Amino acid sequence: PLAGPLSASGALELGDDGLHKQPWFTDSFLELGDDLQTAADGGRHLMVIWEQRGCPYCRELHEVNFRRSEIADYISRHFDVIQLDMFGAREVLDFDGAALEERALAEKWAVNFTPTTQLFHADNAGAETLKAAESFRAPGYLKPFHYLSSLEYVVTQDYKKQPFQRFLQDKFDRLRAQGIDPDVW
Repeated sequence: PLAGPLSASGALELGDDGLHKQPWFTDSFLELGDDLQTAADGGRHLMVIWEQRGCPYCRELHEVNFRRSEIADYISRHFDVIQLDMFGAREVLDFDGAALEERALAEKWAVNFTPTTQLFHADNAGAETLKAAESFRAPGYLKPFHYLSSLEYVVTQDYKKQPFQRFLQDKFDRLRAQGIDPDVW
């Protein structure tokens, strides 16, 4: 099944801000410490997706990755998702208590590419800095296999044990041992 609201032409609809929307995005007051705590209280993790109007790789994320049921379902089961606009003006409350416009927060957090996906494990609830809260960051577009793997990397807490590249290699090895050739393209 396809995830996300589709127009009559089959294309994903854009919000008033020019960003693609998903029905499983969280409606938030943009108080990130509270958002992570709320996710943790529900046995979930927090995902922040940075996008910008007209971004072709953001469109790819929605039209390719988020239309794959294994990815959309995994996100829906494990994450509260907040979408931020790299050049937006909405006020966001950072983990350290600073209130900033989205564009200023993007600069503070060194978000230089869209899409950028940041993952925050529930165990990090209560963190007072980005460094203490963030579990993994994917700067730019990842193909579906790697994107889903990044989500698993955080949910399984493997991010505490090994680098992402090692996690991927171990996953490749497990799949190949089962006779599965991973579709990474």
